[in-house]
Amino acid sequence: MSFRSDPATIRGSIAPIVTPFTEDGAVDHESLRNLVRWQIDSGSHGISFGGSTGEPSSQTIAERAEAIRTVAAEIGGRVPFLPGTGSAKLDETLELTAAADEAGADVALVITPYYARPTQEALYQWYSTVAREFPDLPIVAYNVPMRTSVEIAPETVARLFRDHDNFVGIKETTKDFEHFSRVMHASGPDLLMWSGIELLCLPLLSLGGIGFISALANIAPAAVAEMYEAAVAGDMDRARELHYALHPLVDLLFVETNPAPAKWLLAERGLISSGHVRMPLTALTEPGKDRVRALVAQAGHLLTPIPNKEGATR
Repeated sequence: MSFRSDPATIRGSIAPIVTPFTEDGAVDHESLRNLVRWQIDSGSHGISFGGSTGEPSSQTIAERAEAIRTVAAEIGGRVPFLPGTGSAKLDETLELTAAADEAGADVALVITPYYARPTQEALYQWYSTVAREFPDLPIVAYNVPMRTSVEIAPETVARLFRDHDNFVGIKETTKDFEHFSRVMHASGPDLLMWSGIELLCLPLLSLGGIGFISALANIAPAAVAEMYEAAVAGDMDRARELHYALHPLVDLLFVETNPAPAKWLLAERGLISSGHVRMPLTALTEPGKDRVRALVAQAGHLLTPIPNKEGATR
């Protein structure tokens, strides 16, 4: 693909798409292809897959690798592809990263190993191993301490960025905005940084971030992409207008555990075959559905239209 050689071009709204399942729980590759096509047609600047919103911990390594191949083939080089290839186990991380590499991914997004709570030296060794194993593939750390119980420190990011040419950046999914600044200060302005926190996407751009990998793009890809485009064009009034108008849809995502609300809404709108989530998550409850409907009533005009088979939108 054309973006791997210059990962700094991977800017804007990178949509971290859900993993659609059939009603009986199998990975739905047809719906997955539909999602990719809709995202690209809606203006998303890139596609991520296999991060937290994609329920990776509920899938086998074989399922994840096959889905990465499906997404890469559907993208076909039209936009950058940043699959999540991390696991709590190093051998699985290397296997998935190899699959992404072979599929032509532009970046491997590698989560900090969860549950074990490694030290900063251990995190350095972990990412160094991945970077050395795949010297021609850009590696991006995925920092999401609310899910992993470990945070990669600014000094560790800077050390990795200094020591490995292909360690190029970080997806920051922490509400500690000071952490964003300290990571950038320690590493320097050439570090690539994307926000994974919806309401910090726009503010990060002011610190030198190059975009966002926001779950909100699952349901409102056009508006999220426009917010980025307005900001970089200098139209901050429009960017802020969208930022605040999108608040109800951000709240919608977390009515219950992400991605259950987004998947239910996408299924209701006909883009994926079902809102099924795998255990330990459960499908959106009836009170949850009522709350989602109420939030859609507040900001439904920002939901990106979905074409039906006859070409009309809904």
